Amino acid sequence: MTTKTPQNGLQLILGSGSPRRLELLAQLGLTPADIRPPDIDEDPRRAELPRDYVNRIAREKAEAVVIADDEVVLCADTTVALGRRIMGKPENAAQAATFLHAMSGRRHKVITAVAVKRGDRVWCKDVQTTVSMKRLSNAEVNWYLGTGDWQGKAGGYGIQGPASAFIPWINGSFHAVMGLPLPEATALLTAAGFPLFGEQP
Repeated sequence: MTTKTPQNGLQLILGSGSPRRLELLAQLGLTPADIRPPDIDEDPRRAELPRDYVNRIAREKAEAVVIADDEVVLCADTTVALGRRIMGKPENAAQAATFLHAMSGRRHKVITAVAVKRGDRVWCKDVQTTVSMKRLSNAEVNWYLGTGDWQGKAGGYGIQGPASAFIPWINGSFHAVMGLPLPEATALLTAAGFPLFGEQP
């Protein structure tokens, strides 16, 4: 990965309105100077595979955010893939229920792509995590829908919330399922020259 020389004074911009990504950055002691969620078309293309889709959307988000010369923007996108099927954020509770029943008793993949932009250069990396969901009863699905936690979540659930009761096993990155894999995000920020961990130029 080609990297830029670390530069003091760079401002971190979060190109996402996700409170979970903000919380994860806070675990690293990072507070974005500004939050600028881009407004782009996130509809999958015809026959687009989940991994291709999530990488394209993360990159397009980064490219859509306008930044100054002293700013670095971090964007990410997460999707749930059941085979070749892309399950994004449900439009309503009925669609969330359809997603949950489809994943019930099966394994699925959660793919998160991170994109970092500085100047006209974009760095991108994706992380795939396999998630096992227990077989869900109608009562469990209805209980979860009643919490409202499904709203705004890819696949209709959030692993860090009440749905954690449904996830007995994962293989991969817990933070990536939440929406931001921290090792990969920090590697991309470092590549863009954003000083981390007390690094000095």
